[in-house]
Amino acid sequence: MTDTKKTEIWRALKFLFFSISAGVIQIASFTLLNEALNLPYWVSYGIALVLSVLWNFTFNRKFTFKSAANVPVAMLKVAAYYAVFTPLSLLLEYWLADKNGWNEYLVTAMNMVINFVTEYLWQRFYVFRASVDTAVKEEKEEESGPEQA
Repeated sequence: MTDTKKTEIWRALKFLFFSISAGVIQIASFTLLNEALNLPYWVSYGIALVLSVLWNFTFNRKFTFKSAANVPVAMLKVAAYYAVFTPLSLLLEYWLADKNGWNEYLVTAMNMVINFVTEYLWQRFYVFRASVDTAVKEEKEEESGPEQA
């Protein structure tokens, strides 16, 4: 196995681990909002999704993709993904859980898997494509000090 392939597998695994932690945040906040506060299902889902996205973006930018890219630009690209994903996932949640009686947690879990796969591809090949590992390069340059003339 090549070093590049090992690096990409490790990157995907880190994305998975951070996504799992974001999923825990999403489920915990969804449960609190849906069960304890009795907010409408789609409101609970939407708020929980935003919280998990912020967590996931922050850690994956820093530790998975090690990107020194402009954070507001990268976040706008992630927001573009969610501008499409969120309405589609909310419609799926509404249609399956509210209209057809599927278990709310099963539908949320399905959406989380769809989100995991599509968001990894979006971030790896669009958001951070040109800036993967640039934070590592900047760190090494700072450690070595200014170039000698």
